[in-house]
Amino acid sequence: MPASRISLQPGGRRRVRVMIVEGRAELDAASIVARDCIGAVVVAEVATAQGALDQLDEADPDLVLLDLTKPSSAGFAVLPLILARKPALAIIVIVTADAAGADLALRCLSLGAADYIAWSGSEGANQGGSCVDDGFADELARKIGTVGTERRRRTRALAEGRRPVSAVAPPRCILIGASTGGPQALATLLQALGRDVIERMPIVVVQHMPPAFTVVLAEHLALSSGCPAHELSEGEAIRSGMIHVAPGGRHLRLGSSGYEIVARLDDSPPVNFCRPSADVLFKDAAAVFGPAVLTIILTGMGRDGLDGARALAAAGASILVQDEKTSTVWGMPGSVARAGLASAVLPLEEIATAVRHLLPESTIE
Repeated sequence: MPASRISLQPGGRRRVRVMIVEGRAELDAASIVARDCIGAVVVAEVATAQGALDQLDEADPDLVLLDLTKPSSAGFAVLPLILARKPALAIIVIVTADAAGADLALRCLSLGAADYIAWSGSEGANQGGSCVDDGFADELARKIGTVGTERRRRTRALAEGRRPVSAVAPPRCILIGASTGGPQALATLLQALGRDVIERMPIVVVQHMPPAFTVVLAEHLALSSGCPAHELSEGEAIRSGMIHVAPGGRHLRLGSSGYEIVARLDDSPPVNFCRPSADVLFKDAAAVFGPAVLTIILTGMGRDGLDGARALAAAGASILVQDEKTSTVWGMPGSVARAGLASAVLPLEEIATAVRHLLPESTIE
């Protein structure tokens, strides 16, 4: 597909340049971009993975949409080759909305893909990566606009001078909220925290994903961290030594059963277009734990977690936020940082150290 070298939006702003690779006819991604992505333009459609490499320099995309839903797709193999040529390029992969697609998406994210979107086999039935009920086209348009723009525009992190982090009360639990870019950030963080922290404190994760994907995410996190991880069930106790992952498509709330804090799952409407929602978990945690909870907000689109962070901050809890430079999308963490609710805004690689500083010496070896 021919395209002008500079594609401008009304008002003179440069559009996000999109290359589509191995696109299914049923998906018709080019029409979705043309119809729904005002700030984007398709600069190339290529039928093969090799064609993507051949046209990469000439098309000069900001974002590659890589369709991996066909059994014959060679896109997984070409993904690292594309990033080796253009490391700053954003790649969104399209995968099937099942366990095999979830595993493939997580492997692509580990290789450097910026995000994924799940396709269930028909546009109207798609469960949508981080949000529900918006439809495949809406989800795809939103992710192209956000991920493509974020990768092209990097501003200076909000807080260059970070204030010291101190806990009002020793944390009894660690909460983590994430969305776009979250799976790889989670793997990096949990590996850095290590077994000595995880064995002494429950880790509870809300990652925006559809139902079939969170089980596979837990499996990947167990492998990368070397610690047990699984998807939470209704009524299950929140215990130390375990990475608890909120199930996709359901909100995770916290309740009590005797002396134990337990998971309460519900199917109430999405919050911030998302289910599970970090806001729902964070608000319950503020009520249950008060200041004795440590919350980490990683890379993610939107502002889910902001209202919950307000409740946590009011309760005296510490909140660590991933910085813009190391985030795939600085939506969730950025909204909390801009609201002045973050105890610290940190590069991903520094968060584990900050966590350790917040724990009493008797808690870690």
